[in-house]
Parts: sequence; C-alpha cells; structure tokens
Amino acid sequence: MRRLPRRFRVNDDRARRPLPIIHRITDEENGPFQRQHLDLEFSNGERRRFERLVSRGHGAVVVVPMLDDETVLLVREYAAGMHRYELGLVKGRIDAGETPEQAADRELKEEAGYGARRVDVLRAMTLAPTYMSHQSWLVVARDLYPEKLAGDEPEELEVVPWKLADLDQLMLREDFSEGRSLAALFIARQWLQGAR
Repeated sequence: MRRLPRRFRVNDDRARRPLPIIHRITDEENGPFQRQHLDLEFSNGERRRFERLVSRGHGAVVVVPMLDDETVLLVREYAAGMHRYELGLVKGRIDAGETPEQAADRELKEEAGYGARRVDVLRAMTLAPTYMSHQSWLVVARDLYPEKLAGDEPEELEVVPWKLADLDQLMLREDFSEGRSLAALFIARQWLQGAR
C-alpha cells in the first residue's frame, strides 16, 4: 500500500492534545442561539477569547429521500438568506421528544408529501464547528409512500426528482448551493452503493 506524503498524513499526537482550559464563559442572548464568549488557555500557555453560538434546539435533519434506487427527491423553496429560490434536500428542526428518524419522516411529509417506511441515520454533520454547536443528522429515507402533513412553509414546495447519476450536473447549478445538501448527497450516494 502506498503511503501518503508526510504533509497529507494526520498527526495523531496533535489530535490527542488536551483541550484548552475554559477560564470563563460569558453568555449573551441572540435569538435561536445563545452567544458565548470563552476565555481560553491553550496547552502552550496562550490565552485567547473565542466566541461561539450554542444551539437552543435539539438539532436538525437533512433528509435524502430516495424515490427509487436511482432517484432522489429535491425541493425548491425560497431561501431568505440569498433572496432566491434554491433546490435542496428536505430539512428541518428536530422537535422536543423526537428522534432524528421521526423528525425526518415528519419533515418529508410536510415538505415533499411522502412518508418513508425505511429510515437510516448515517451521521451527524456540523455547519461551522469553529464557532457553532449546531448539528444536523443525515438521514436516508427509502420505500416512500404518498402522505402529506401541513408544515410551516408559506407556500407549497416544488418537488424535483433528480437522478443520482447526474449529481455532477446538480452540484454545478447556481440554485443548488447549500453545503449540507451537497455533502449529504455525496455521502448518501456512497453509502447507498455499499448498501445494495
């Protein structure tokens, strides 16, 4: 087996170094997140002040709904941050008392009009781990059946079937830009190839 050049190898010693000491945390209210200021001391003695956003909720789900073995269902919805319509995956918050599987099935019914008989949680994904604690669970939904629940969207979302084989075309579209959806589709495609 070929070894990676030294510059590409993971330094396990650095991965095991002690976490910085937190000397003080100052909280500040900031909508759905709590903003915290951390006074930190690193193992080399350096002191720094970091900020982070701590999620108040229970996380979120990003759902890869497979209509069949080759077709994923995308939704087109208004994205206020970009002030345009975006294609993406079904996603939403996990409500109190819900598992990621339950939240994924509920969001799928609300946004795409389908339920799933088979739901697999693949992993947790972060958005910006250097300053945000929020996690989204990547869920693959299969064996779909039509079922619609009322959601909180102001308008009905357009459901767009897309072939996984055409993922290279999707990733280059200007209206498909969300990082979670991009990563989720590549991870799910790889996982689905091994699950068959």
